[in-house]
Amino acid sequence: MRIDAHQHFWRLARGDYRWLTPALLPIYRDFGPADLAPLLAEHGIARTILVQAAPTEAETAYLLDIAAATPFVAGVVGWTDFGAPDVAERIAALAGDPLLVGLRPMVQDIAEDGWLARPALAPAFAAMTAHGLVFDALLLPRHIAPMLTVLERHPDLTCVIDHGAKPNLVSGDIAAWRHGMTALAAYPRLVCKLSGLVTEAAADWTMETLRPAVEHLLAVFGPDRLIFGSDWPVVTLRASYGQWLETAEALLAGLDEAQRAAIFGGNARNLYLSQRGRG
Repeated sequence: MRIDAHQHFWRLARGDYRWLTPALLPIYRDFGPADLAPLLAEHGIARTILVQAAPTEAETAYLLDIAAATPFVAGVVGWTDFGAPDVAERIAALAGDPLLVGLRPMVQDIAEDGWLARPALAPAFAAMTAHGLVFDALLLPRHIAPMLTVLERHPDLTCVIDHGAKPNLVSGDIAAWRHGMTALAAYPRLVCKLSGLVTEAAADWTMETLRPAVEHLLAVFGPDRLIFGSDWPVVTLRASYGQWLETAEALLAGLDEAQRAAIFGGNARNLYLSQRGRG
């Protein structure tokens, strides 16, 4: 079963998408299941993981409602306030819905670079571990160091790095990113999404633009800890759904069939659904 482990839906009228402005005109409209379903059918994708795009609990409820009504959505990565005094209770309540498989603070949009390493966030990470939820880490390269602190403090926390921690593929200067990803990969409970890379590249990107980053991720995480995601509809700022999928397939063509099947579905099932007893 092929799984797209990272996609979004939104409705502009909800009003809590701080990052989504008219400057992003190609994606500044509503996107829902009816928009994605034909793409999944065309490309043989059976299930998806629906990921939050707004830092509110209203967003989490909105996505869970969609998931309950949409057979192809296998699970939701939602949001809650990791700094709230009652965060453990909030996470316990959210975890009561079996469609919730993870949580994601929008770290890349938080002004404080070291926010992840705040000791005050420990109850949130402990509650996620207790309830079998995945921590989706939306990082930029400058957040790798505090993420390493989280992994050291919480060795039982299951984590996934979104979008390969967004290497700078416009400049091609990824030496520090390489070093950071190698350090992250030393933690065996951490996996990495092969997603979001085309939007870190210039508009004239080619497969060779992406190859150095993809080959490094494959080298340090291996095929058992990489997970395909489209990042649709954000991906459409640089490529169609099919273009990104075909590029990812081409970049991984040297792997054997079982390894490719793991990256394009099996690893996501193990990460998100088995954690919640739904594998």
